[in-house]
Amino acid sequence: MKRPPTITLKRIADQLGISVTTVSRALGGQARRYRISRETEQSVKNLARSLDFSPNQLARGLRLKKTSTIGLVIPDVSNPFFATIVRQIALGARNRGYSLIICDSQDSEKQEIESLGLLRGRGVEGIVLCPVGLSAGHLAKFEEGDLPLVLVDRYFPGLRLPYVASDNFGGAGRATTYLLDKGHRRIACLQGLQGTSPNEDRLRGYRAALSDHGIPADDGLIAGDSFGEQGGYVTTKLLLKTAPDFTAIFAFSNLISLGAIRALSEEGLRVPEDVSIVSFDDQPYAAYLAAPMTTVAQPTQEMGEIAVRLLFDRIRAPRHVVQGGVLLPTNLMERSSVRDLAIEELRKSERSVINDCPNHKERRRVCG
Repeated sequence: MKRPPTITLKRIADQLGISVTTVSRALGGQARRYRISRETEQSVKNLARSLDFSPNQLARGLRLKKTSTIGLVIPDVSNPFFATIVRQIALGARNRGYSLIICDSQDSEKQEIESLGLLRGRGVEGIVLCPVGLSAGHLAKFEEGDLPLVLVDRYFPGLRLPYVASDNFGGAGRATTYLLDKGHRRIACLQGLQGTSPNEDRLRGYRAALSDHGIPADDGLIAGDSFGEQGGYVTTKLLLKTAPDFTAIFAFSNLISLGAIRALSEEGLRVPEDVSIVSFDDQPYAAYLAAPMTTVAQPTQEMGEIAVRLLFDRIRAPRHVVQGGVLLPTNLMERSSVRDLAIEELRKSERSVINDCPNHKERRRVCG
């Protein structure tokens, strides 16, 4: 079947006996500026409507260097952590009359570089990037370049680009302190992708909390190399063989914690009766697990809102050099995944004191 001819500006111009430039200006809302008569403008619009003509907004935008489109690159589109961030950036773009192109770098720096190039080729006016976070060499050109870039979640302290992230150090310290206050001393640390800012900041927070309690960090309890569920599963299986005396786990992501729970279950271990767990990231399902999980909640909605605001600030003032970024506080969501060894030890001591009293009257006098 023969395809109908493509409707172009030239076809409209030929039918009306005017120039392509005049047609373009009439359809682009620039008739008054270029003194095109109302009669000609209306004729162009009427013919375009009758021919069901739709201008190629991307091509026109590329010519004008304004496509009303921004890009977003995230490392794992399947990770629930990024869902709220993506939603807020999409909402922020739409509220400003912009479209959003989303790329998944699959936690690969090579894919990240390709995604940035693809978005530049599509003429986006700015990019929000959740970087893989292992190196920043390919991002240095954005410091002084003409394409605004904002980092979210993962960042590079030495890079002069705006960013927004959680206070990973403080959140990890609070989570570890919570476990310590519950009487746990052998706390396994399930890492994410080593070398990234969230992982390194959380690891520092974990170590600092142990140090503050006079407990040296045991490197044999620190393992992992992925923020994914499979990473949590494999790492937990490994630690159950190499350091089986841990009583608690601090998982650096919600997916890691799910992998850890699967590994524990396969070994016949229960949460929190046998092993306690605290996880970074708070997802809706955390409250509905068999043992509702205590988590470190990150302000993902606010992260997305601030990231898109910073990006449009740069789009409006592309030559403005931004120093530093925004670190947002986290919140510990206490649920039922941690066994309170401290209170159990206290009650055990109280029972021991009572049992040591020689008779009923003496117990009442000495033990109250």
